[in-house]
Amino acid sequence: MKGTDKIWMDGEIIPWDKANVHIMTHSLHYGSAIFEGMRCYKTDRGSMIFRLDEHMKRLYRSAKIYDMKIPFASDELVSGIKSLITENRIEECYIRPIVYYGSDEPGVNPAGNRVHVSVAIWPWLPYLGEEGLRRGVRCKVSSWVRIDPRSLPMTAKASANYANSILAKIESRKMGYDEAILLNNSGMVAEATGENLFIVSEGVILTPPLSAGILPGITRESIIQLARDMGFKVMERNFGRGELVIADEVFLTGTAAEVTPVREVDGEQIGNGARGPITERIQTKFFDIVRGKDSKYYAWLEPLHKV
Repeated sequence: MKGTDKIWMDGEIIPWDKANVHIMTHSLHYGSAIFEGMRCYKTDRGSMIFRLDEHMKRLYRSAKIYDMKIPFASDELVSGIKSLITENRIEECYIRPIVYYGSDEPGVNPAGNRVHVSVAIWPWLPYLGEEGLRRGVRCKVSSWVRIDPRSLPMTAKASANYANSILAKIESRKMGYDEAILLNNSGMVAEATGENLFIVSEGVILTPPLSAGILPGITRESIIQLARDMGFKVMERNFGRGELVIADEVFLTGTAAEVTPVREVDGEQIGNGARGPITERIQTKFFDIVRGKDSKYYAWLEPLHKV
């Protein structure tokens, strides 16, 4: 990856190469970190962070679930994020705040460990590739089952949850696919390894409900609202592998992946084997919004500096 010059770490901006943690860090051993992923986009009104407020709320909700007391107020972290972007002299970037337990006490119980907070930013092209945005990606339904919410809380964006995604991702890549789709314990479609999932069937847009064991994605919520504003019928309901394969269109959403079409699932062509017309309309509108070209959605954009 191409890093930036500086990182925000426990209230200080320090050189990228100096942002280190101890080998005994609790979150390294036990997956006890929680984090967020955001994007800052270049617009005609300057650099803007997409849905910053919602991402910060989710960060603090995730921390509460894990009984982690973040030692900074939300506005302090927001100020730190903005200062970090400014000091790195970057107009567009991916933003990764992470909250983690330190190395004060060993063992599974995190009590006695200091809670640390860091923010890293870096330039990140579309997660599943520029070609994936245009042509669509190839997905495999994983043999690994999505974590049951009775085992780990899927509403928290916790690093531990992504061990599940790692296994599914490795499997799909070994078999020549771009991404994996996980089913839940009921055999219903949940999500991809780092993205929420939508299908289009006879003009209706469907996406699994939160009860399917998915992360409550900020981009997912944005697309649901956006699609309804555009006049589409959007339903949150369970659907299985069969409906997925026979859908007219399939697309993935997430901060990293943005809005990425799916052209194939398990070797079966989806629709015409290319980005579908509804997906393209939503994708185009989404990029207009994050680039500040639609005044109706200005409230979704947080400027680095007052405009």
